[in-house]
Amino acid sequence: MVRIGIIGYGGMGSAHAHYLGKGEVPNATLAAICDTSPDARERARQKFGDAVQLFDGADALMDSGAVDAVMVATPHYFHPPLAIAALNKGLHALVEKPAGVYTKQVREMNAVAEKSDKVFGIMFNQRTRPLHQKMRDIVASGELGELRRTHYVITNWFRTQAYYDSGGWRATWGGEGGGVLVNQCPHNLDLWQWICGMPKRVRAFCGFGKRHAIEVEDEVTAYVEYENGATGVFITSTGEAPGSYQFDIAGDRGRLSIEDGKLIFRRTVQSVDDFLKTSKQGFAQPETWRCEIPVSSGESGEHKAVTTNWVRAISDGTPLLAPGQDGVNGVELANAMLLSAWTDSWVDLPIDEELFFQTLQEKVRTSAGKGQPEGGKPMDFTGTF
Repeated sequence: MVRIGIIGYGGMGSAHAHYLGKGEVPNATLAAICDTSPDARERARQKFGDAVQLFDGADALMDSGAVDAVMVATPHYFHPPLAIAALNKGLHALVEKPAGVYTKQVREMNAVAEKSDKVFGIMFNQRTRPLHQKMRDIVASGELGELRRTHYVITNWFRTQAYYDSGGWRATWGGEGGGVLVNQCPHNLDLWQWICGMPKRVRAFCGFGKRHAIEVEDEVTAYVEYENGATGVFITSTGEAPGSYQFDIAGDRGRLSIEDGKLIFRRTVQSVDDFLKTSKQGFAQPETWRCEIPVSSGESGEHKAVTTNWVRAISDGTPLLAPGQDGVNGVELANAMLLSAWTDSWVDLPIDEELFFQTLQEKVRTSAGKGQPEGGKPMDFTGTF
């Protein structure tokens, strides 16, 4: 039985505690919870009573001997230092998304994980959706042919001003480290690169407080180029209603799209590139078949599916669906988009990590957010949750 401790009993921490406390993850038990807030600890005490140990700091929980593994469900800046502390103390770790705020801290976390013999995962629950898994399988199989273009629009993240006003840390450089890219879109950025691969350069335009009275980005339009010459567009917003969700991937053998919860493959009977070069008719189109791809039912996008997979990896070596080290890719895409907007220029990947870090620190120093890093470098957050 894997004894799990949850660090941070806020929205996501309490959600994880709920299904773990009900015994919905085989071979796992909720053993401990920690939070610096007395109110949060009291809520946990009222829900779980004496069945779960409560701590007021992460170090106390990790040193207690009460847990074998921890789930980190704290504000974003805390994810890497707490995961590092857990791994160094011989505990398995699962971090909430995003992996961190900037790639420098995420790479440090990954380096510790690679040296550890413990299981390190990240809560990319959208990878558990059969729809996304099938989309990735088709692209990886080569059935779609070489990629030509990706088009990802996620504008259904609508948030009101009241949402941003609900906490002093929200939508601030110091408290959260960014806006829609860091808070709402880590899953989308992960899916984009998980399915289509990482681009080689990015040009992005970000609206900072464009629709809300906030200091971070609430609207983003980004253009990317891939190594093979393919291009991509990523558009997101928290200020557009009604929003939309569109994910299209064009290849040399047609187009793959998510439409109304279905996966549609418009497959050409031959190579598009070959057809356009050899056809003798100026307005001809390659024959195309519209295929609705069967997608299995079952657990779809549930957080507990990732937790269950992580526990199985700990117990019997089952491969991780979402290895923690993968989290750096989405963070790098978010960092590249922000850096492109700040510098009004193209940004090559891998990014200039030091330039991003220093630019972020300038934003942090004038941020209205609470709990921000001080002195130009992140605080040691270990023990604060």
